[in-house]
Amino acid sequence: MVRTKDSELSVFKGREAKLNRVIFQILKLKGPQTIYDMHKQIKRCRGLKHTYYPNVNKRMRTLEQTGYLKMVTIQCSKAGGEKAIYELTARAYLALKLDPTTMEELLSKMSEEVASEILAAIAGLT
Repeated sequence: MVRTKDSELSVFKGREAKLNRVIFQILKLKGPQTIYDMHKQIKRCRGLKHTYYPNVNKRMRTLEQTGYLKMVTIQCSKAGGEKAIYELTARAYLALKLDPTTMEELLSKMSEEVASEILAAIAGLT
């Protein structure tokens, strides 16, 4: 099925899309992680072997600011510093579910009641 650019989520567009997808998938499978642990996991992924730590750090902090990740706790490290542990938010889980589907597929599988509820929610936003 052909996807149009207009129906693609902004978190999965552009140059950061591949790294965002991998971050989401790792957190979904492995649970909450620190940025350092995420970097180690990402370097094991095919095509991302040469990903730099500062890129992962910046990407995860940006995803936190946009509401896709949240800081769960702060742990003390062995070196005496503090490290934050991040997990996915409901918005990130929804983005993962919506990513492979098009609007047409979504509307065709949706019941009339669910469509009415979504329409009411959207009407409440404007």
